[in-house]
Amino acid sequence: MIPFILGSPPGGQTLPEECLKCVFSSVEGLCAGEPCVPWARFSDWLECVCVVTFDLELGQAIELVYPHDVKLTEKEKTSICYLSFPDSYSGCLGDTQFSFRLRQSVGRVSGSWFGEEDKYNRDAPLILQKELAHFYGYVYFRQVKDVSVKRGYFQKSLVLVSRLPYVQLFQSLLQSIAPEYFEKLEPCLEAVCNEIDQWPPPVPGQTLNLPVMGIVMQVRIPSKDDKPGGSPTRQGQKENLLPAPTVLPTIHELDLFNTYECVPGVHIHLALCKAVVIIAYGKIYWFLFCFFSSISPLKYCCDFRPYFTIHDSEFKEYTTRTQAPPNVILGVTNPFFIKTFQKTKIILCGLNDSFSLQHYT
Repeated sequence: MIPFILGSPPGGQTLPEECLKCVFSSVEGLCAGEPCVPWARFSDWLECVCVVTFDLELGQAIELVYPHDVKLTEKEKTSICYLSFPDSYSGCLGDTQFSFRLRQSVGRVSGSWFGEEDKYNRDAPLILQKELAHFYGYVYFRQVKDVSVKRGYFQKSLVLVSRLPYVQLFQSLLQSIAPEYFEKLEPCLEAVCNEIDQWPPPVPGQTLNLPVMGIVMQVRIPSKDDKPGGSPTRQGQKENLLPAPTVLPTIHELDLFNTYECVPGVHIHLALCKAVVIIAYGKIYWFLFCFFSSISPLKYCCDFRPYFTIHDSEFKEYTTRTQAPPNVILGVTNPFFIKTFQKTKIILCGLNDSFSLQHYT
């Protein structure tokens, strides 16, 4: 119980009744164990949501960050801007989804997730633990013709920034909210963020119902105590949910089969933590996350970037010729990297959304 003393303000005036109600309701919330920090439940899942647009004068620029009080450094904002748009020229119109991983700025406060009370990371499998030094970005990019825009095209990305490697969950979430956001803009995004702020925290071993935009996603958070080969989904307590929940079989695993068939031998290099650049003109991030799932419960111990561009803040670090290349996996879509890394990396080129072997050194 938190001690609380009400005293008269200076001048002998009494507090207005509305203030007293506010104070007592706050104390009751604390006593009931409700989060007392704004957006506490939201931050269990996401760091923030960003909208990145193309500005004719500035280039790629962040149009909106939600919640508004989230503090991103200028370096982080710049990285998110460049990583949220396709790096290679694409004349394809429509919607594209991909994911990236970026290094946090030095000195950033990581929050209570990484203190002694970090129960999530203690109970989660190694590959699903929250990141201490990196953010994941989950992107929904739209490019369509628009005569009302000077450039002739509407180009915008909705980005979910998180410390959690829940690639399947967040990409599924984007499929639900992004098309609606592009139609209704900020009010829609605000409503979605408020719904996420009501979600229960991700607890390893529990099955959760996550309502958003009129649907309910049912997911199970894996635990380090799960048996290999066990069923990824388990029904929780029976509830009369309306609408009926959409069950996601997994929050992080992607289709492994095509990856194994199309890239024989590459897994050996990755398992040995050798420096690798993988070039594909489609879902490059897909291959990397598939690989990490395939070696579970082990965790890949070196650095990796599912989507890397020439504007990345680590570009110079990775391309310097004065020292051996770092042990890092880079997923890229720009053919420029074939020349840049031809003497120092293993290069794999793929075609379109498949990973057909074209050139391998």
